Amino acid sequence: MSFKHLFMKSSFVKAPIQNGIGRYVGQLQRITVKFCKEHSDSKGVRDFIENQVVDFAKQNPGIVVYLKPRRHRAPHVKLEYLNGETEILSAKCLSERELRQWLEVARGSSGEPVARLRKMQHTDRPSIQGVWTPWTNVPPQTNLETFPSEEGYRAPQREQTATEKLRELFARQQEQKQLTEETTGTS
Repeated sequence: MSFKHLFMKSSFVKAPIQNGIGRYVGQLQRITVKFCKEHSDSKGVRDFIENQVVDFAKQNPGIVVYLKPRRHRAPHVKLEYLNGETEILSAKCLSERELRQWLEVARGSSGEPVARLRKMQHTDRPSIQGVWTPWTNVPPQTNLETFPSEEGYRAPQREQTATEKLRELFARQQEQKQLTEETTGTS
């Protein structure tokens, strides 16, 4: 069993206020890439700069990208977020593809430091079934869809509950009772 969680800062869930209501505001504000023009540790960063940095900047117009060559220094990427947080990512010996993937992760994150999430309730016997989330029963095919999609997400059809079945039976009995009263002429 891992005890990593004991050394992590704990906090409650924090999210940028109203982000995503109306329009989404990306939290990554600025990327500063520092690299060496000659050192072999910076090869992946140099390849990323030559091949992908212009496309990345065009795809993300809300993010400012700075390139700073530094002689005889290990490459790193400084990420600055709208909430004032900064994060430094070591790019030593990263390939071009790995660096692009890390920048995509940073682009989608809020800038809040990784913390162990606390909850308001406590139990001495936690559930072995795990925690329910809104994505628990969503089919994995939705991970590959591009939203908004034409067909949209449809929740799987659930089985009728016992209460719903009883209500339906009762409604049918009432209808039959009314029909028999009407045909016999009694009120």
